[in-house]
Parts: sequence; C-alpha cells; structure tokens
Amino acid sequence: MITTLAFSAFIAACGIGMGARAVHDHRAALAWRRSLLDEAARLFPVARITHGADQFPILVGKLEDGRQIKVELVVDTMVCRRLPQLWLKLTLLEAAVCARPRIGALARPTGAEFYSLVHDMPHWFTPPPTNAALLMRGDGSASRQQVERATAMFGSLFSDPTLKEAAITPRGVRLVRQAAQGQRGAHLILRQARFAVTAIAPEIIRRTFAEAAALSRCLADDIPISPDTAAS
Repeated sequence: MITTLAFSAFIAACGIGMGARAVHDHRAALAWRRSLLDEAARLFPVARITHGADQFPILVGKLEDGRQIKVELVVDTMVCRRLPQLWLKLTLLEAAVCARPRIGALARPTGAEFYSLVHDMPHWFTPPPTNAALLMRGDGSASRQQVERATAMFGSLFSDPTLKEAAITPRGVRLVRQAAQGQRGAHLILRQARFAVTAIAPEIIRRTFAEAAALSRCLADDIPISPDTAAS
C-alpha cells in the first residue's frame, strides 16, 4: 500500500514538473517571438511594432517620402520533407497607386506557398536563368518592355539563394526571403519549429529594403537601377 502511494506521488510530482516546464518553455517561446524585430525597428525614425495572434511581431515604418514599409515573419511548416522555414516578408507600399502591372517570381515553387502573391497571378512568363527553379507570372497587362525589365531585375535578385519571392503590384512591392531554418533535432524528434536566431539582424532588413526600392523603380519610366545602386 505504501509503495503504491509513493509511486502515485512520484507520478504526480513528475506530471506537475513536466507541466511547469511546458508552461515555462511556452512563455519563453512567446517572449522570443515578440522581440525578433526590436533591433530592426531602430532603422526607421517612425516605426511601431504590433503582434499577431501567434505573437510574431509586425513592424510598420513610415518613410520621409510618404511610403510605408511593413515587415512580417512567417513560419512555414507546409512542406513535409523540408525543415521548417522562417520567412521574412517585407512590403514597400507606395504613397499612391502606380500605373504598373502585377508581375512576380517565386523560387523553388511547391504549390504550398500560402504567403505567395505569384500564385494568384494568371499569366505565365519565361523566367530568367537562375541556379534555382523559378516561376514567373503576372496579370497579363505588362508590355513587352516591362516584362523584359522585370525579368532582368528578377535575374539579379534571385542570384541570392535566400530570396524566395519578389513581386511588383500597383500598390507596392514585396520580397520574401529566408530569415532562418528550423533546427533539425527539434523538427525530427519533437515535430517543433525552433529557430536558432535571437533577433533579425538590421542588416538583413536594410538589404531587403534596398532591393525592394530597386524593384519598385524597375518599371518606372526612368532607367532601371540595380539593388547595389539602391543600397549605396
């Protein structure tokens, strides 16, 4: 009888301990998520951070020329045979709607990119040659010259293997790139999406913004510029 009671007490203590550890880990994970863009927010004089239902931060900044920048983090676990991905999604919104087509490119498409703008574009184009498979689509309103200029820009941008998507719309442009890859052990054993990153480096935001600025201008009437020119 005593042995049974002691064993039951041991099991109860283990359950309480495991529950407390789970609560601690959950709180730590939420705190980690909420702070990922704190350093990047300092890049913009007027910026605010909110948090989604999953507690990942959403950074919105105002630029001096009236444009707005929005930075979001997206966890992707949709592809079963691939480690989880943490995508950085940067949207540069124009001050006013532009008279330009919707056109974009998506690297290594699987059909499971729930965050993609390209999948919603009906018209197919021949993509530029890159090291990764590239899907290029648009809304069908682009002129031949606009397609050529966008193709050249996509060829330059997607030389970076971390870039996942680049899209141009009348309202703005969007870039999606890999911010981190999930830890293999946590994914294979625990089926969890854990990332070995404590903050999104401001340099990544700065670089992605420069590329977005170049992409925004590539269909303008002036001579297209390269991402390197925009960053200088």
